[in-house]
Amino acid sequence: MRKRFSLIVYLAIAFVVLSGIAYFIHYLIFRDIHHIFIYMVGDLAFLPLEVLLVVFIIERLLARRETQAKLEKLNMVMGTFFSELGNRLLQDLLKYFDNRLEISRHLNITESWTKKDFQRAVDFAHHLKVELDCRNIDLDGLKAFLVQKREFLLTLLGNPSLLEHDRFTDLLWAITHLDEELEARPSLTGLPDKDLEHLAGDIRRLYDNLSSEWLDYVQHLKSKYPFLFSLVLRTHPFQERQSPIVT
Repeated sequence: MRKRFSLIVYLAIAFVVLSGIAYFIHYLIFRDIHHIFIYMVGDLAFLPLEVLLVVFIIERLLARRETQAKLEKLNMVMGTFFSELGNRLLQDLLKYFDNRLEISRHLNITESWTKKDFQRAVDFAHHLKVELDCRNIDLDGLKAFLVQKREFLLTLLGNPSLLEHDRFTDLLWAITHLDEELEARPSLTGLPDKDLEHLAGDIRRLYDNLSSEWLDYVQHLKSKYPFLFSLVLRTHPFQERQSPIVT
């Protein structure tokens, strides 16, 4: 950081010196100091407008465009995640929750949903309290599935597009942590109640993050890719009947 600052100072000094040399050469040729000061004052008067145009307008437009491009790449990554892993977890875990009907009622997106509907669902998901008993969950099946997807998860965690999206990164870490917890136990049968409650907490954390990110992703599809949103409407797990067939 210090070297970069020194370089900027040296460049500033060099440009000022070059400007002075240019003005001096102009004076030697035309011998008109009055003309030099007229243009110098005119340039200085335009400088604030130039800074406004370049720094505050053009730079912000470029930054906004870059941010939108990053978000588009991120949503592509999220689409891959839900197709490969997320949708399966949403559906398979939901059936073990004691309050699955309440969750489905709040997250059952429809074609008529507005931004307000999505926001209400997101608020619900952020404060989601999953009720579950790990004795009813197929922990061995969940473990096998996460082991199968471990390499895919590690690839996502190494994706630079995710660095600026903390919530999605938190979701990936929640899944990875659950995978590690399940992998660390030689057997998942006969676990004590306290340990089962610990695993239940990890599953709750995972599902809270998963449902929130799913809603954000689906809302993006609704506004940008209606044909993909149409498939989600027909296949998401929070509805009474799922079918990819268009009727």
